[in-house]
Amino acid sequence: MREVAVVGVGSTRFGEQWDKSFRDGFAEAGLKAIADARIKGEDIDSIYIGNMSAGKFIEQEHVGALVADVSGLSGFHIPATRVEGACASGALALRQGYLAIASGQNDLVVVAGVEKTTDVASELVEDMQASAADREWEGFQGATLPALFAMMARAHMHRYGTTREQLAQVAVQNHQNATRNPEAQYRRVIKIEDVMGSPWVADPLRVLDCAGAADGASALILAPLDQAKKYTQTPVVIAASSQTSGTLALHDRPDLTTIDSIQAAAQKAYQKAGVQPKDIQVAELHDSYTIAELLALEDLGFCPKGQSGKFVEEGQTLPDGQIAVNPGGGLKGCGHPLGATGVRQAIEIVHQLRGTAGDRQVPNAQVGLAQSLGGTGGTCVVHILRRP
Repeated sequence: MREVAVVGVGSTRFGEQWDKSFRDGFAEAGLKAIADARIKGEDIDSIYIGNMSAGKFIEQEHVGALVADVSGLSGFHIPATRVEGACASGALALRQGYLAIASGQNDLVVVAGVEKTTDVASELVEDMQASAADREWEGFQGATLPALFAMMARAHMHRYGTTREQLAQVAVQNHQNATRNPEAQYRRVIKIEDVMGSPWVADPLRVLDCAGAADGASALILAPLDQAKKYTQTPVVIAASSQTSGTLALHDRPDLTTIDSIQAAAQKAYQKAGVQPKDIQVAELHDSYTIAELLALEDLGFCPKGQSGKFVEEGQTLPDGQIAVNPGGGLKGCGHPLGATGVRQAIEIVHQLRGTAGDRQVPNAQVGLAQSLGGTGGTCVVHILRRP
């Protein structure tokens, strides 16, 4: 297997992009990545697109062909493939691109994620998010995605004494981080009392505990490490790519306070990369809900089980803490355009390892991790990246 490097990145701003279509989003992100890697369209061997719900949101299936066509690449007959893993779709596309390069099948791959959610009613967005869980055994019984995460939060609070304020602190820190990210949706400071005073969604979660749906697109270019210097002077190596599956429904899990698909994906990734949790300086975690970040901190091994609330409360996830978590704002601060999020997370790690993250730069970042979750843990993807 060949070593794989990221040689180009590009992203749109996330948020309510009323004046931009699905096509516009991908074209903007893709062109930025291509320009960053200084390549031409005819150089590309394949394209992988992460997208969850274009069929519902814009009534467009056959997304791979659309992306190739909009990008002006259809004349080169480049294969373009859409992949789906709920909210982990973008990370899954990155894994497919990684495998294409590592196997020797391709030498230059475009990986992208894109979603357009704000042109439809919020009820449809909520319904599509619920489809990331078990529709028959959960959705048809009235359980929304925030309701399922609320059950996990309540179980964690009951078992480990996690407080409502500790959940809120996750949102506060990620909003603070987002103020330093020009592409983030929510670039405003909030306080714990703001979170705790926001409207209920599903007890104990409130509006400001939940990542907002957004429009957006992100793209990156992959190449073999031994060819990377042709495209950039600052390649970033993908040291490991790991994907696992877990139970779709919560009632099939032995423990509501553990997402075992995260644990399994992390162990595979650490083994492949030859690192341990203590070796990671910066991480992008899937904080679709504040409890999701707390569970990920534990299941990735960054803190002991049941201690993540205290870990965040003590500032251990800040840039000057034990590990810098979501320095770009996470899903909570950046917004969450479903299929694009996993790619955006990887791009943030690339910027940190390149030293190009500006005001949010984590000092001396050498190794980073990106973790993406589909549903409540039915799919998990973990990537570990490092400076060569």
